[in-house]
Amino acid sequence: MIDSYIKAGKIVSKIRKDASKMIKEGLPVIDLVEFVEGEIIKSGAGIAFPCNVSINEVAAHYTSPLNDETLIYGGDLVKLDLGAEVDGYIADSAITVLAPGKNLDERFDDDTLNLNQEIIEASAAGLEAAISTVRAGVEIGKIGAAVEEAINEYELNPIANLTGHSLEYNNLHAGLSIPNINNHDTTILEEEQAIAIEPFATNGVGWVNDSPGTYIYSYLADKPFRMKNTQKTLNYIKKNYRFLPFSGRWLTEEFNEHRLHTSLKQLSEAMAIYPYHPLKEKTGCWVSQKEHTVIVEKEGCTITTL
Repeated sequence: MIDSYIKAGKIVSKIRKDASKMIKEGLPVIDLVEFVEGEIIKSGAGIAFPCNVSINEVAAHYTSPLNDETLIYGGDLVKLDLGAEVDGYIADSAITVLAPGKNLDERFDDDTLNLNQEIIEASAAGLEAAISTVRAGVEIGKIGAAVEEAINEYELNPIANLTGHSLEYNNLHAGLSIPNINNHDTTILEEEQAIAIEPFATNGVGWVNDSPGTYIYSYLADKPFRMKNTQKTLNYIKKNYRFLPFSGRWLTEEFNEHRLHTSLKQLSEAMAIYPYHPLKEKTGCWVSQKEHTVIVEKEGCTITTL
């Protein structure tokens, strides 16, 4: 089990580093997404969830739909979040890159550029503080307190309603939520637990809301549907993506795009699948993220995605 977590972490670490170097002005988001997902498959691992590329005020849960025309612009805060699984054991990691581009000093004043760099540094500081807190027996709320304190030192806010999570075999969100604020949760970590810690920092109020569009889903339950195409879609999802999240884009290789859209809408409304909406900072302020997966140990932890 531990060996599989470690192997998945090494794969994610390498791909994260390679993909982050691609981020620049003019890059289509779909090219970045498809590179990450393709490299995970080439490595012999499985994709633990669709590659997320969430930009500026979008904090999480954006992946490219089919034929996505979204471009990265110089100065964007680009959050790259990826995961791989080896034998069902998952590594989850994220980084934020300030996209390089031409004439940034003409498009942004110095105060804005400095602020955006500090937003990136704050989520990194929050992650470092959290990891230094992790050990068997520590209360989860104290991890959140460490994140909150580190981000507040930059006079910025963590996103209070986004959390990290525990990981288990074929289970990306296994029950524990790892907070980014001091929520006074007295649940304690246990040795050999795998957890993903992912602080988000912003100069906004620190809260995200759902935004329009759905590009990521997860299977919930087997239910009967009168429309044959909807039932066929659910059967395919159950067979291929029963345990881990999937992208609607992936299903277009099997189903007509327009009929698939109708089926996914019906499946979501019936709660046969769960739709993940992109999450935007409530006040429209920009957000950074940094994430590692760690294995809890008696006196600390091992970072699998370093």
